[in-house]
Amino acid sequence: MEILRELFKKYREQISYLFFGGMTTLVNWVTYALLTGFSDNFNKSLANAIAWFAAVLFAFFTNKFFVFKHESNEHFLREFLTFFGARALSGLVEIGGFALFVDVIGCNDWIVKIAIAVFVVIANYVLSKFLIFKK
Repeated sequence: MEILRELFKKYREQISYLFFGGMTTLVNWVTYALLTGFSDNFNKSLANAIAWFAAVLFAFFTNKFFVFKHESNEHFLREFLTFFGARALSGLVEIGGFALFVDVIGCNDWIVKIAIAVFVVIANYVLSKFLIFKK
């Protein structure tokens, strides 16, 4: 048990990021599922963009307070704008890649969401750790 405690202590940030990253992905996917579940005619790319925005809001607060533990609000606006800007870059990849593979090529929307999520999680961690919430 002590070994697990030491591993968690050593990798707390990465474990927290993966946990809250999973929760952020869940926010994205549930929002998308709810929006596309209302109507077969609801534009899937629009639903994906709305789901992305909801996930970014969730991710900012969980990253700031739980993952990187920046509890001070002294630089809140700068952190929020930088976070949103960095997420916008990965969001362009997510939204553009989704539109390309689903709307243009005709791939399955859920397979595309899963594949893009892997790339986005890695890119977002690097941007958050070294750009937005750096110590």
